Amino acid sequence: MRTMLSHFWEVMKVVVIALLIVIPIRIFLFQPFIVRGSSMEPSFHESDYLIVDQLSYRFRDPERGEVVVFQYPHDPFKRHIKRIIGLPGEELVVQEEKILITIDGEETVLSEDYLPRPIPMGREEVSLGEGEYFVMGDNRGASFDSRNWGPLPEENIVGKVLIRISPFSAFAFVEAPDY
Repeated sequence: MRTMLSHFWEVMKVVVIALLIVIPIRIFLFQPFIVRGSSMEPSFHESDYLIVDQLSYRFRDPERGEVVVFQYPHDPFKRHIKRIIGLPGEELVVQEEKILITIDGEETVLSEDYLPRPIPMGREEVSLGEGEYFVMGDNRGASFDSRNWGPLPEENIVGKVLIRISPFSAFAFVEAPDY
C-alpha cells in the first residue's frame, strides 16, 4: 500500500510540474490553431494545424503580409485567420484585381506574387484609423474578411502564425511575403 501511495505521489508531482510549465506557455506565448474553411487557400488548407505566436506583438506592431489569427470583431468567441493587407493610417482602394495603398500621399499597387492568379474583387475604398488593420483571405473569392465587416481592431489580434505543423509534409515556418 505504501509503495502504491508513493508511486501515486510521484505521478502527481510530474503532472503538477508539467501543468506549471505548459499552461503559461499556452496562455501567454504560443497556442494551436486549426484552419477551418478555404479562405486562406492556397497558403493554408482545411485542417492545417498551426502554431500562433502570441508574444511578438507585445514588442512590435503587426506588419503587412503577416498572417494573423484574431477574434472576429462581431463575435469574440470566433477565431479567424487572414493576411494583413492595410496598416493603421493608410488608405486602400480595392479595385477589380488589384489593391492600391496610399501611404503619406504616395499610391502603391500591392504586389501579391504569392497568389496564383488575380481574382476580381469589386471596388471598395477604406481609410484606416489608429489601431485598425485591413485583413483579407488569400482565396479572395471565398473569404469573409475586412471587405465584409470592416477594419480589424488591433486589440482583437491574438497573434501571428509562426509554424505550420500539420500536415507534416507541409511543415514550415510561416513568413510574410516581400512587397
